[in-house]
Amino acid sequence: MNNWFKSGSPWIWLTGGAVSISLISVIGLLALIAWRGLSFFWPSEVVQLELEVDGKQSIVIGEIYDRENVPTSRILATGADLGDYNEEFVERLLVKTGNREYVELDFRWILTTDIKSQSAPEEMAVFERSKNGNFYGYVEKVIENGQVHTTDKVEKLEELVERAVSLNEQALDLQNGAIGHINYELERARLKQRSYELNGELTQERIQEYEKFKAEQKAQYDTLEKALFKLRDQAKRDQVIVKDMRGEMVKIPLYQVLDFTFPNDMGFFSKLGQYFIQLGKFVSDDPREANTEGGVFPAIFGTVFMVMLMAVIVTPFGVVAAIYLHEYAAKNAVTKMIRIAVINLAGVPSIVYGVFGLGFFVYMLGGSLDQLFYPEALPGPTFGTPGVMWSALTLAILTLPVVIVSTEEGLSRIPSSIRQGSLALGATKAETLWRIIVPMASPAIMTGLILAVARAAGEVAPLMLVGVVKMAPTLPLDGNFPFMHLDRKFMHLGFHIYDVGFQSPNVEAARPLVYATAFLLVSVIIALNITAIGVRNHLREKFKVLEH
Repeated sequence: MNNWFKSGSPWIWLTGGAVSISLISVIGLLALIAWRGLSFFWPSEVVQLELEVDGKQSIVIGEIYDRENVPTSRILATGADLGDYNEEFVERLLVKTGNREYVELDFRWILTTDIKSQSAPEEMAVFERSKNGNFYGYVEKVIENGQVHTTDKVEKLEELVERAVSLNEQALDLQNGAIGHINYELERARLKQRSYELNGELTQERIQEYEKFKAEQKAQYDTLEKALFKLRDQAKRDQVIVKDMRGEMVKIPLYQVLDFTFPNDMGFFSKLGQYFIQLGKFVSDDPREANTEGGVFPAIFGTVFMVMLMAVIVTPFGVVAAIYLHEYAAKNAVTKMIRIAVINLAGVPSIVYGVFGLGFFVYMLGGSLDQLFYPEALPGPTFGTPGVMWSALTLAILTLPVVIVSTEEGLSRIPSSIRQGSLALGATKAETLWRIIVPMASPAIMTGLILAVARAAGEVAPLMLVGVVKMAPTLPLDGNFPFMHLDRKFMHLGFHIYDVGFQSPNVEAARPLVYATAFLLVSVIIALNITAIGVRNHLREKFKVLEH
C-alpha cells in the first residue's frame, strides 16, 4: 500500500475522478437546461376541466404546464373549502388558459379536488396570435370576405390563415424595406441641410435641391403607403368564429392569427413536425408580448455581431501589447508593474468596466465625436449614447488581459534559437516576428481569443450600461448606407434571459423561455468556440514545420 501511494497512482485516480465528476456535472446541467427549455415547444394536450368551486360550476380549457403536491393545511389556511378531503397532501395543476381578453390570468392553479371531470376533446383548436397570446376553443365558422363557411372549415381556415400571414409579411417587408429606406434618406438629407446651415453654406440652390428631393421622396412614400394600407386591409378581410370555454362565440380576425393547430388530434409524427416548426420560429422570429412569446433572432444576431466586433478589436491590440512586453520591453520594474496591472485587470468586476465604458466611451468619446462630426444632429446624440460599438470596445478592454497573457505564454514557448537563426540569416527583427514568431504563436493567440469570446458572449452587467436594450427596433446591419450602423442599440441573449426571467409580467409563461434562451446562448458560445478551435488547429498544423 505504501509503495502504491509513493507511485502517485492515488493522485492520478483522484484527478481522473474529479475531472469525471466535473464533466458529468456540466453535461447534466446542460441536459437539464435543454430538457426544460426544448420541451416547451412540444405540442401539449389541451384539456377541458369541469370545476365545481363553492357550489359554482365552470369549465376551464387549457394546457397543463405543471403539477405539484402541497400540504392540505396550507390550502386550508387560504380559506379554501376542501369538503371531506382529509389527506396530508393535495395535488394542484398549473393550467395555461390563454384567451387573455376574457380571462384574468393566463396561468391558474387548480386543485384536483375541485375537478369533477377531465377530458381531452377532439377538434380543440389552439390559435397562436400576434397579440394577447394563445386562444383555445372550437372552430364554429370561417368567414371569407363576408361569406360564411360551415363545412370544410379546417381546409378553408388553413388557406385563409396562410393568405393573411403572407399579406402581413409583405406589409412588414414593405414597411421595413422601401418605406424605411425613404425615411432614412429623408433624415440624412435633413441632417445634410442642417450641416450646410450651421456652416453658413446654405444657398438658395441647395434649398431648392432639398425641397425637390423631399417632394420626390414624399411622392414615393405616398404611393408605398397606399400599397401598405391596401395590404393591411386585405389581411383584415377574413375572420373565424370560435366557441371558447365560456360557451361564447368569439370572432377572431385572421390578420392576428399566426398559426393554428389541433394538438389533441395529432399523432406522434405530426407533433414532431410541429415541434420543429415551433423551434424554427423561436430561432428566426422577432420577440413579442414583452419578450414572453415569439422568437429571439434579434438577440442572436446582436450577440454574434457584438462578439465578432469585439474579437476584431481586441485581437490586434492584445497581440501587439504582448509582442511589445515579451520582445521589446526591457526587463525592469516598470515592465513587471505593467504585467501585474494586466493580470489584476482580469480580476476587476465586469460592472466596473461598464461604468468606465459609459463614462469614457459614451459620454466623453461619443460626445466629442458628436461635437466634431455630427453637430447637425445635436442635441440628439449619434455616438454620444450607448450603442453596439461602445459595447464591443468595453468588452474588448474587459477581455484584453486574457489575450495578452495567452499570447505572451505562446511567445515564451518559442525557443530563442529560432529567433537567433532567423537573425543570423539576415532577417530583421520585424521580419522575424512577422514571418516566424507570430505564425508559430498563432495557436496561442487563438486560444486567448477563444477564452475572450467565451467570456464576452456571456457578459450582461456592463452591456446594460453601454448598449443593450429590451427591444431594438432595427438591427445594427441593414440595407441602408453605410450598412453597418455601430451607433445603434442591440439585443443580447444574456440580457434577454435576465429580462424574461426577472422583468416579465408573466413569470409562469416566461420560465420555459428562460431555459430555452439559456440553452441557445450556450449553443451560440459553443459554436463560436468550435469555429475558433478549428481555426487554431488549422494554424497549428500549418505552422508545425516551423517548430522543427
